[in-house]
Amino acid sequence: MPFIPHTLQEEQEMLQALGVTKIDDLFDEIPQSLRNVTLDKVPEGITELELTQLMQARAAQDQGLICFAGAGAYEHHIPAAVWDIASRGEFYTAYTPYQAEASQGTLQLLYEYQTMMTQLMGMEVSNASMYDGASALAEAVLMAIRGNRQSKSRTVLMPRTVHPAYRRAVRDIVSHADIKIIEIPFCLEKGITTIELLEKFAPEDFAALVIPQPNFFGQLEQVDALTTWAHEHDAWAIGLVNPIATALLKAPGQWGDTGVEVACGEGQSLGIPLASGGPYFGFFCCKKEHVRQMPGRLIGLTNDTDGKRGFTLTLQAREQHIRRGKATSNICTNQGLMVTAATIFMSLVGAEGLKRVAASSLANTQALVKSLTQLDAVETVFPLASFHEKVLRLPVAGAQVVEELAQQGILAGYALEKEYPELPNTLLVCATEVRTAEEIEKYKAALKNCTFISTTVDQLKVHA
Repeated sequence: MPFIPHTLQEEQEMLQALGVTKIDDLFDEIPQSLRNVTLDKVPEGITELELTQLMQARAAQDQGLICFAGAGAYEHHIPAAVWDIASRGEFYTAYTPYQAEASQGTLQLLYEYQTMMTQLMGMEVSNASMYDGASALAEAVLMAIRGNRQSKSRTVLMPRTVHPAYRRAVRDIVSHADIKIIEIPFCLEKGITTIELLEKFAPEDFAALVIPQPNFFGQLEQVDALTTWAHEHDAWAIGLVNPIATALLKAPGQWGDTGVEVACGEGQSLGIPLASGGPYFGFFCCKKEHVRQMPGRLIGLTNDTDGKRGFTLTLQAREQHIRRGKATSNICTNQGLMVTAATIFMSLVGAEGLKRVAASSLANTQALVKSLTQLDAVETVFPLASFHEKVLRLPVAGAQVVEELAQQGILAGYALEKEYPELPNTLLVCATEVRTAEEIEKYKAALKNCTFISTTVDQLKVHA
């Protein structure tokens, strides 16, 4: 609903004072070729009532499905206290804590968040968050180009086992900085990036290697070997990790002999609801020696003139605060409310709780895969260890399975064929700790009763 506070008389008075005749004259420095004359795809303004009804209809489309999809966004249990606390006015309306004397609560929370993330990632420094996991990875790539003094290259190796949306976002963000992204194929038998596949790039100079853990297929990469290989070739290792998985797996700061230079990823699984895709937040950690190249904000602990503990913005190296040429990033407001919820979530759940969430998610996925592969037409694609996602092969396209099971109230998973043509008739399935044995059996029964499954089973019997 449009709201313009100024009257036509006030506009005319402003234009007269500026010495121009119309509003468009204020933008005459913009070339005509860059102006969008029409906004055909932008609808006319609607009333508050109509907007409310539209959003309610959209929200209803997300309800009622039992979710067995992951692919970068995960349905975990969120204790009720998390958002009860995060929704308090002190947190809910808080903005960038520029004035430390008026923002000690927000600053302390961000400091506690940073502390928790460094412990979880096994790293020395964490910033106060990024926009999301994809942009955090892009910032890690930019940081590697700036910070790797052993390489003169502007090239980064990016495995295709990295989330497809992340790979696109990184390209969009770094493409105008003359940075080259080389995509590394994955082993079709194992679903991981092997050292053998990397060896063809060994003679070349490159600044960094991205290492996902687990990767987009849910498979566990050989992170120690990959990290060591990167360091042997004077490249940074960038760990792209699921923070829930890190509660069980080796922290990226411990990969190889010396750990990765940067660990980043998506923080949605730490107390943020799926929420139709956002808002989420990205986390970003690095070694202390590289902190001057780190984007975003860093909250520090100090003592005031009375000797009392105080928190402050220690580092905020962006162009608003320093010369543009010295800025590490244009990253602006972090996802403060999301980070607030994540900090409360981690405080309530604790280290042991995170391990239980991860272990339960792993166990449920194993139970799901065992149940579904009892059907004659369903099998796993990659045999190696995985976390709480697994790729299944079906007799038809994964998108067809998703569409048919949605009619039965089940979100069956993520169809891979569109992004990975080399994996036809495959489905990426996920089961977190919130899925029950009854829901898994319901999925199995629904899949068994699908027309294409029944047809395939009948054909198998005939051939037998």
